[in-house]
Amino acid sequence: MRKQLPETPAPRNPARGRATTKAASAKISKVASPKLPLTKPPLNRSERAAERRAAIIEAALDEFIARGFTATRLDDVAKRAGVAKGTIYLHFKDKESMFEELIRIALVPLIGRLHAAPPVGGTIRDAVERFARTFIQEVASTRRGDIVRLIVAEGPRFPAIADFYYREVVSRGLAGMRALIELAVARGEIQQPKLAQFPQLLVAPAIVAVIWQSLFSKHAPLDAIEMFSVHLDLIFGERRTA
Repeated sequence: MRKQLPETPAPRNPARGRATTKAASAKISKVASPKLPLTKPPLNRSERAAERRAAIIEAALDEFIARGFTATRLDDVAKRAGVAKGTIYLHFKDKESMFEELIRIALVPLIGRLHAAPPVGGTIRDAVERFARTFIQEVASTRRGDIVRLIVAEGPRFPAIADFYYREVVSRGLAGMRALIELAVARGEIQQPKLAQFPQLLVAPAIVAVIWQSLFSKHAPLDAIEMFSVHLDLIFGERRTA
């Protein structure tokens, strides 16, 4: 009887083996190294403090607008900000200092623009008009205007706040306007030099726009920018069209 030879195994395909090994390796790699979700690095102490301070200021603005200065309580501000009442005292000594910070953040930088020199080749009227447009757009029609209206309404009962607002905002604004008026007189753009004694007249329509917006806008909407343009025609003279 012939002895049956053992079956010879089929020759291996090196390319197929490499592909199988590579696929298996990739599969293992996926299991062993899952994709980690992106996470923000933890805030340090100063960043956390700044975040809480910003939340307190935002909550204070909401409370002051909703309730008025007198009725606003620090307990309500803390609750809205999501912090303990004691945390507020780490940043502000009282309600008045908190309101002063709102003024400093919301209004002081805007007034600082008045002290910038007019661009070369530009007129003083152009500079005043740019400021008025910015003031109307960023104050009269925003929550910044609510801060101004609160000061007008409750300033007489809280003279310390009125004094702070005058010192940080009003006096700086008047100084900037007076400088622009004097420069306009020297250039011959304004014919009435006494206007420099009353720079309030130059910006009066902007203040009217802030007050009008809260009291009468639903009865008689006001185009504050157009009103200011007409006002400047009275002071500088009407623009000549070609």
